[in-house]
Amino acid sequence: MKRIPLLIASALLAGQAFAAETIQYNIVGLQAEARREVPNDLAQASLYVEFSDASAAILADKLNRATAEAIKIAKTYPAVKVSSGSNGVYPIYNNKNKAEGWRGRSDIRLESTDFKAAAELIGKLQANMQLAGVSFGVAPATRERVETELIDEAVKAFRGRAEVVRKSVGGGSYKLVNLSVNSGGYAPQPPMLMKAMRGGMAAEMAPPPMEAGDSQVQVGVSGTIEIQ
Repeated sequence: MKRIPLLIASALLAGQAFAAETIQYNIVGLQAEARREVPNDLAQASLYVEFSDASAAILADKLNRATAEAIKIAKTYPAVKVSSGSNGVYPIYNNKNKAEGWRGRSDIRLESTDFKAAAELIGKLQANMQLAGVSFGVAPATRERVETELIDEAVKAFRGRAEVVRKSVGGGSYKLVNLSVNSGGYAPQPPMLMKAMRGGMAAEMAPPPMEAGDSQVQVGVSGTIEIQ
């Protein structure tokens, strides 16, 4: 029976010590960000072929041959990265809901920081393909470099706000409790959608205009400080 008061006292002391360690006063949450308009240096384009045929097998062969030829041409431009996109065949139904043929589409995607080469290649491919659209953005290496610079600017802005808060509440100094960085802020230019051309096409079309524009890259920091 004599052990009970001792156990209760020990529990109370432990609880008080835990509370003393976890309670913090004069804690303030802050946010800051830095942003920059960056010239787009990466072009991305999507082109496709579309055919119809009574035979699904013949149609698939047409699509595969056209796509393979386009990729072969694209590979003569080392500055342009090419990759195959979606490829699909689906039935065509008449007004009686009966299949009367097949239609298919195959896409390729281009990506390059060399706008001149990309535009020239697109012009060549448009002899047999349709241009679905072109979009511009900031290349990964450029974005990483800019974000690194913006992190420094954002942290300086955070420190500036911390000083303003400290002075406003009459604190002598402040201690950084935690800080997190979000470098996911990126607003690329929306894609330029191209209207598909029907009918005959020239052996090689004029290269499309490449007005890349700018994108906004931003970095945000958030954290808490303790005014002392």
